[in-house]
Amino acid sequence: MCGIVGYIGNQDAKEVLLQGLEKLEYRGYDSAGIFVMNTSGEGNLFKEKGRIKELRQEVKQDAQGTAGIGHTRWATHGVPSAMNAHPHQSENGRFSLVHNGVIENYRELKEAYLQDVTFHSETDTEVIVHLIAKFTEEGLETFDAFKKVVQLLKGSYALGLADREQPEKVFAAKNKSPLLVGVGEDFNVLCSDAMAMIRYTDQFMELMDGELVVLTDTAVHIEDVDGNVKERVPYTAELDANDIEKGTYPYYMLKEIDEQPGVIRQLVQNYQGKNGELEIDEEIIQAMLASDRIYVIAAGTSNHAGWIGKQLLEKIAGIPVEVHVASEFSYNMPLLTEKPFFIYISQSGETADSRAVLVKTNEMNYPSLAITNVAGSTLSRESDYTLLLHAGPEIAVASTKAYTAQIGVLAILADVLGRAKGKTPEFDMIHDLGIVANAMDVVIDEKETMEEIARLYLSKTRSAFYIGRAMDYYVSMEAALKLKEISYIQTEGFAAGELKHGTIALIEEGVPVVALITNAETAGHTRGNIEEVRSRGAATVVVSMEGLNREGDQIVLPEINPLLSALVSVIPTQLLAYYATLHRGYDVDKPRNLAKSVTVE
Repeated sequence: MCGIVGYIGNQDAKEVLLQGLEKLEYRGYDSAGIFVMNTSGEGNLFKEKGRIKELRQEVKQDAQGTAGIGHTRWATHGVPSAMNAHPHQSENGRFSLVHNGVIENYRELKEAYLQDVTFHSETDTEVIVHLIAKFTEEGLETFDAFKKVVQLLKGSYALGLADREQPEKVFAAKNKSPLLVGVGEDFNVLCSDAMAMIRYTDQFMELMDGELVVLTDTAVHIEDVDGNVKERVPYTAELDANDIEKGTYPYYMLKEIDEQPGVIRQLVQNYQGKNGELEIDEEIIQAMLASDRIYVIAAGTSNHAGWIGKQLLEKIAGIPVEVHVASEFSYNMPLLTEKPFFIYISQSGETADSRAVLVKTNEMNYPSLAITNVAGSTLSRESDYTLLLHAGPEIAVASTKAYTAQIGVLAILADVLGRAKGKTPEFDMIHDLGIVANAMDVVIDEKETMEEIARLYLSKTRSAFYIGRAMDYYVSMEAALKLKEISYIQTEGFAAGELKHGTIALIEEGVPVVALITNAETAGHTRGNIEEVRSRGAATVVVSMEGLNREGDQIVLPEINPLLSALVSVIPTQLLAYYATLHRGYDVDKPRNLAKSVTVE
């Protein structure tokens, strides 16, 4: 969601901040701003609604500075506007502040401390900067005032603060929202994602909840709210700046769709042991085997991957699995078994809804595993164990390769668990994942077919449906999400057998219905459902697996292991969403109102 950058050093802070914000565009935002100041404390503030390119046009080239902060905003309090954009400033202009997260008690703080202050935005953030100014006017030094304020805040925050009377410093604090310090030679940076500053440094420090930071050009000082100084050794971010470039691709989403076969092959390489079999840390396996049920907690696309994982874990490893929406589970926890094991699935590892559940299950001392794409992310740090997706940076808001990587990791986990239980594998997972990667290549090469289907069926429609049974139903949910989130077509994914129980009332002349058929046991039933909607005027598109296909099916997938079919059947739906969006004239990578990393509940 929102993104933070900060810089102090000897370079042009303005350009560092703008380039950093450009690298955070993928997270989703509606406005942006920067504040830069020189060594004399003279500062310039620039804010604009819309994209970074609009902000660039507002930034004066002669606005030089060696320190500053920047922000991309995703609206939570107040409409998208330059007025509500960050940084926000104190009334006297001394302090500038950027904030990710949500302050739950901002109204109470405003009423208790700031009744005589004039506010210029509708945000919760502005309360913070006015409080800092108030406490410094009452005699506190900036850092002490900052510390006093964060102790008053309830909610989530990552904060960056600039003080014109201390231009040699940048201040920061964190609670529940991600924030990193990047360490350079004669400069230091702040960022909510290492991608923002990877072109300048690959050395980063993780900040923990309740910590405050003072940056100078040569030093990083970290302490907690009780004044305890924290020593921290930087880690090397395993990111290649070239990985976060589009290259010759028009959009990141298409690049990331094309990368999926390579991701599956990479997973096999990373999880294959010296004996040639798939391996996962023995401590993880034993902890899972000691449980009586696995609870998968996730949101959005990751939740859909969890449903596929449920099938894999139950059928291959014989372990019962429940899948829950994180935002519901957090405040409506079901009755748990005696020995639960929790799996948290998140591309970013920063999903606030999932972290809220993790905090509670940690308090209950239940073991947990994070499946994430980002080493050192919050979920990874706070879970007992981590399995990485090894998918490389995913920039497009609509997740593609992270989804298939999540399923791939869950398949590998199921295979290792099954063998650990003494179950004889019914198939060779490594071999079959290799077949899957090859099948992905074949489907990806059919882009012209996908584009034509999207043009014929999806370029003008108001609504659409995906249907399927069992594994195909779970893929239908993900397919519907992909189409609705970037093309804005009102799309739903349904269990095909449920059509007659109400949904068929929505079928009308010309409405597209895409049916997925990859399972022999249910193929005939889904074919019957296709005829039901056709007879009511639906324009049907059939995606079937070789061996189950019939004449007239528009998309035929190479034959693979049915348990792994989701890894291949989802790809046509990703491409249909991509091309439908292009034909409808929308931005594929940056759909309206959405964010890549959802760091607020």
